[in-house]
Amino acid sequence: MKLKDILKDLQGREWSGRDDLEIKGLAYDSRQVEPGYLFVALRGHQLDGHDFIPEAIRRGAVALVAEGFKGAEKGVTRIQVENPRAALSKLAVRFYGSPFRAMNLIGITGTNGKTTTAYLLESILQAAGARPGVMGTVNYRFSGKVYPAPVTTPESLDVMRLMREMADGGTTDVIMEVSSHALDQGRVQDCPFRVAIFSNLSRDHLDYHKTMEAYFRAKSRLFVSLGKSRPGYGPHAVINGDDPYGRELMAMTKATVWTYGLDPNCSVRGELVSAQRTGIHVKVKTPAGDIDATSPLLGHFNIYNIMGAAAAGLALNVSLEKIAEGIARLKKVPGRLEPVQNKRSLSLVVDYSHTPDALLKAMQALRPHAEGRLITVFGCGGDRDRGKRFDMGLLAGEHSDVVFITSDNPRTEDPLSIVKEIETGTKKTGLKRMEWPVSQNHIRGGYFLEVDRREAIRKAVSLADQKDIVLIAGKGHEDYQIVGKEKRHFDDREEAARAAAEGR
Repeated sequence: MKLKDILKDLQGREWSGRDDLEIKGLAYDSRQVEPGYLFVALRGHQLDGHDFIPEAIRRGAVALVAEGFKGAEKGVTRIQVENPRAALSKLAVRFYGSPFRAMNLIGITGTNGKTTTAYLLESILQAAGARPGVMGTVNYRFSGKVYPAPVTTPESLDVMRLMREMADGGTTDVIMEVSSHALDQGRVQDCPFRVAIFSNLSRDHLDYHKTMEAYFRAKSRLFVSLGKSRPGYGPHAVINGDDPYGRELMAMTKATVWTYGLDPNCSVRGELVSAQRTGIHVKVKTPAGDIDATSPLLGHFNIYNIMGAAAAGLALNVSLEKIAEGIARLKKVPGRLEPVQNKRSLSLVVDYSHTPDALLKAMQALRPHAEGRLITVFGCGGDRDRGKRFDMGLLAGEHSDVVFITSDNPRTEDPLSIVKEIETGTKKTGLKRMEWPVSQNHIRGGYFLEVDRREAIRKAVSLADQKDIVLIAGKGHEDYQIVGKEKRHFDDREEAARAAAEGR
């Protein structure tokens, strides 16, 4: 594509050089630059793309987009803009030919529930005969292809590139988990969402956003940006009406609003019929009629994920019958209260819960099914919001019989320091610190400090019998652990199954 055609939607730019260049590709990472590329310099959290302009030129960049230049880029076309990240989004839309035109875009945001809601809606759309693609925390998948997901919501260039591939492969709907970081940084600002879903808001990412108000403002951008509704098409805002932040969102969007929740005033209402170890049975009341939904998913909180997905299905004109079929079809969500098959037939469950609210909901979901004890293994990530460590330690102590405080992804922090901060919360509950080894397995009312996550899982599993449930929380589907700056293979599911196979 000619550079002048790519630049058509870019306002407020100053440039020098040729605009008739043939651009073979775009890149914001200098390592991805090839001859004939346009390089966009982004300022990141740790690195500044402007420092890598010389490398981009050495690799063959023929045009540059940046906030400013130092004068050493002569011979290369230079486009100066105030916000290179916003410019990248516009350039990507042009370069990849607005790939979203033939697809419905569905964005899901909120602290917890995004991934499960995405899986449920994907299953609903498949039941209805559609061909959905998903960009989310677990992976990016469409048309039988699966790519690893380095982040929940990729940079705008990657979003458009993936969408182009999806559109060319016959994808009809794109379900996107939209993170607060992505919204704050404008990664999806040029995505015309037909449906936006809000799940809930609780403490998370305050190392980045600093305050809950700023965190909410970032989330709200998805709904504020929705245009005025078009009859029969959208956009539609699907909002958890039981969440106080959700109620604020209702007045902030011009889209058609669908509320869901347990409140009788919600347009889509859920009622738990039964909750067992094998799943839940939910009655969902909608303006179009009732849905009798059964799901293998565990936990009262999944009623909300089911209602959110059902409301989104209705907004996309899916029939009640296909919505119920799609809900029943979904057997599990990776790393979300995922049972681990093991040789001792123990109840071992892995969950991604890494916020206070998510950890509480996971424990509340499992507690009624524990004939014996609930044994919880968890930690908190390093280089992230330290304020939630006390809260998670407190909640684990209040809702578990035995707690193993261990490492999550310690990153560049001292793992023992993180564990000690969590311990201050657990101590407040009255649980007593215990030392390993223990004289007998049926202990209650105690906690252990075990920095080595593999050892913590092994010890927790060795304590358990068939009446107990072991919850291993924090990492869920992740198959790695970040220690220092090194990413090592580590999968809670593998470790739990191996520990059970070893026996006591």
